[in-house]
Amino acid sequence: MVKPSVRLFALSILTLCFFKVQAQDSLRTESYSALDEANEADLSYKPIAFKLNPSGSRYIRFMIWNQIWMRVTENNPGTLGVDGLPRKQTADIGIRRARILTYAQVTPKVLLLAHFGINNQTFVNGGVPGGGNSGNAGGIPIITNPITGASTADGASAKKPQLFFHDVWTEFKVTKEVFLGAGLHYWNGISRLSSQGTLNLLTLDAPIFNWPLIELTDQFARQFGVYAKGQVGKWDYRLAVNKPFSVGNGGTFDEINNRPIAANTPNDNWATQGYIAYQFFEKENNKLPFFVGSYLGTKKVFNIGGGWHHHPEATSSKNQDGTFNKHDIALWSIDSFLDLPINPEKGTALTAYAVYYHYDFGPNYLRNIGIMNVGFGPGTSQNGPGNAQPTIGSGNIFYFQTGYLLPENIFGGKTKLQPFGTLTHKNFEFFEEGSWQYDLGVNYFLNGHQAKLSFQYSNRPIFENYRKTGSAGEFILQTHIFI
Repeated sequence: MVKPSVRLFALSILTLCFFKVQAQDSLRTESYSALDEANEADLSYKPIAFKLNPSGSRYIRFMIWNQIWMRVTENNPGTLGVDGLPRKQTADIGIRRARILTYAQVTPKVLLLAHFGINNQTFVNGGVPGGGNSGNAGGIPIITNPITGASTADGASAKKPQLFFHDVWTEFKVTKEVFLGAGLHYWNGISRLSSQGTLNLLTLDAPIFNWPLIELTDQFARQFGVYAKGQVGKWDYRLAVNKPFSVGNGGTFDEINNRPIAANTPNDNWATQGYIAYQFFEKENNKLPFFVGSYLGTKKVFNIGGGWHHHPEATSSKNQDGTFNKHDIALWSIDSFLDLPINPEKGTALTAYAVYYHYDFGPNYLRNIGIMNVGFGPGTSQNGPGNAQPTIGSGNIFYFQTGYLLPENIFGGKTKLQPFGTLTHKNFEFFEEGSWQYDLGVNYFLNGHQAKLSFQYSNRPIFENYRKTGSAGEFILQTHIFI
């Protein structure tokens, strides 16, 4: 029998899929600057920008966007609900991202940027600690019966999420090929996907392992540092020296399997990172660090690149005798990106991206991550509760995504559909074998990347006794608005 939550979710999908908006389709990305491209012949989307001088060489630009998720999640084995009872599936709605970004060209050679917002607020987590009688539990037990004081689950805060800065940096133009900047920045190394923008993703979301330091030695994929970026001929580069956040309690020794397990350890060492790509066809705009996920046929791009991140003695593991060993975080990748118009008259286009990561955090390092995870309890698998899965660790990852933009007018007007899919292979030292997983979905563009609906089914592996023993799925419907 189909559960009411599944019927409700399916009904919402059908309702939204048949909702039509007649709007002119256009593509503008996070790296787009209206004043830098003032001579463009047909500017159907006008960004929020204000000239600070008559010539427009000084200006300020604002961006606002949000992404709302509606989900039905098949929980990992042994997951508990907020009531403390076993729960095989959960339906919920939450805020994946709500952001504001502004940057100003103070002079033709000086740019400053500030980017703030919230991420991952659900009905049980994502807020700030405290709240007391407001029911904003923080780290204290959730009171399910205020009369008896009974509590069945330890919850995080859900209400009143605190805005925080994602980026704060200042940049100076040295020459037309060299720009230098400093601050809390997103000019990341490792791969193209490690500096992916969230306004124009090909898929509904990033795979997360593209940000391997997420919320440990970085602040939501950002670190303090000094960077250089620019383009020399067809070469595009970004290089940085960073002071990562100091976190961790060190590693352990696994007595059962007789092996060390690395984990983050506090240190004040500097890290280096970079990413360099060769652009065979059109050059991409690198005014801002955010790489585009899909140009929707407006650009012909083919790039091959590679990058790294190196942080000395950032993890440690314990020997059987109790002594510690320190390990470097040494990460690198090679990747390739293609965005190719197929039939400009019909508006069709192909987008494809492939990347190979080699991650070394020390022996048997592993992190399980569940995005907007609303599951409780320890779980009975090595995944943990809810939608958590082994995401980041020492080992190798291959990831491929592709999408095809269908012709206009399938549903009338200038709306468009873009089916997409991904394939991932992870082979972590922690487990005895690697695993495959996939995502399938479709973007429904009401007005390009400015207004779209995305639907995705994600399959993830379940691990028990260090081997894959099954899989679980998650259905996500996302509304995405950007101005």
